Amino acid sequence: MPRFILRRLVIALLVALTVSLLSFGLTFISGDPAVTLAGEGAREADIEVIRKRFGFDQPVPVQYLNWVGRVLTGDFGDSYYFGAPVSELLAKRYPQTAKLGGLAIVLALSLSLPLGILAAVYRNRWPDSVAQALGIIGQATPSFWLALMMIWVFAVVLRWLPVSGSESWAHFILPSIVLGYYAVPSMMRLTRAGMIEALGSDYVRTARAKGLLPSQVLLGHAVRNSILPVVSVAAVEFGFILGGSVVVESVFSIRGIGLLAWESISRNDFPTVQAIVLVYAMLYVWLTFVADVINAWLDPRIRMSQS
Repeated sequence: MPRFILRRLVIALLVALTVSLLSFGLTFISGDPAVTLAGEGAREADIEVIRKRFGFDQPVPVQYLNWVGRVLTGDFGDSYYFGAPVSELLAKRYPQTAKLGGLAIVLALSLSLPLGILAAVYRNRWPDSVAQALGIIGQATPSFWLALMMIWVFAVVLRWLPVSGSESWAHFILPSIVLGYYAVPSMMRLTRAGMIEALGSDYVRTARAKGLLPSQVLLGHAVRNSILPVVSVAAVEFGFILGGSVVVESVFSIRGIGLLAWESISRNDFPTVQAIVLVYAMLYVWLTFVADVINAWLDPRIRMSQS
């Protein structure tokens, strides 16, 4: 197990290094950042002042090392637009996004696991068809369109829930449904495939031959051994959910990191965009690493194959 964890940790660090290079490169994606900050029609003298002020006159490798050194201490620089430290902006906005993402992944698991189990138990029958149809609809429906439809039905027509904001838990119901529903199809299909394989396995047939109740066979044997892959997918989907919050937070006016990303991109606020990309990517790498470790702990075959 320690060797498996060490190997996965090395891979995670290499991915983190690659992500840091890509995040730093965002500064230069639109050309000279000093010219971009100065704006159209700026004088060369003004551009040079900006270049020296933000260190753009130094060699690129030196700029990268300086940036990494600051990031490791939690210093992402100051926002060009908001005029405040980026770390303070992230700390202020993160709780809203974390609350939204947590509710969304809980909702996704609450829907996908029962649907996947039901589809496998009633394979090729109407419950299976309904579950797969819901999955196809969820994967094909754009999140912004679903968000607008949810607002129109539940906030405008029925007036059950608020349209936008983040003042109470009620404000997070609609956006969490929109985000969570997008993650349902992949986890539902994976659960269904794992359950079908488990229900046809020898240990399940042995459990039935022993006279165990159908519920004991299903929950104690089939479900327990079929949900292991869902752990990894849930971690990946949680990362996608956080990334997808950019659109949903903008539609529902939730002042989280997603809305901050939209505001920063539209205003060429490079330090804030860099920090958001890096934080999201590092969180995604960490979730994947944790999921691999949990899977290896639950299933000894995984860590034996990697040793």
